[in-house]
Amino acid sequence: MKPVCVKCRRFFKPAKTGVSVMEQMPCGNDAPPGNTEPENWKPYKLWQADLYRCDGCGHEVITGFAQLPSAEHYQPEFKDKVARARQPIYEVNDC
Repeated sequence: MKPVCVKCRRFFKPAKTGVSVMEQMPCGNDAPPGNTEPENWKPYKLWQADLYRCDGCGHEVITGFAQLPSAEHYQPEFKDKVARARQPIYEVNDC
């Protein structure tokens, strides 16, 4: 089932499959979620997912994540996999 836009009452349409998503983890206890202080977050897990867009209002959502991450921060090949990941990499600062 595709996501639904509550505002437009339309299905979101696939805009791009196989996007890269970097799940971030906080550097300390006071890292606020979101994009106000990105310097307080560091890479945690690299995921593949799909980008959907509402043709009515243009809002976008990322869904359809793989069952497992492509790479995790503790793995020796993590930096190489991030460097080879499909661009742009969408960052998520939340936990």
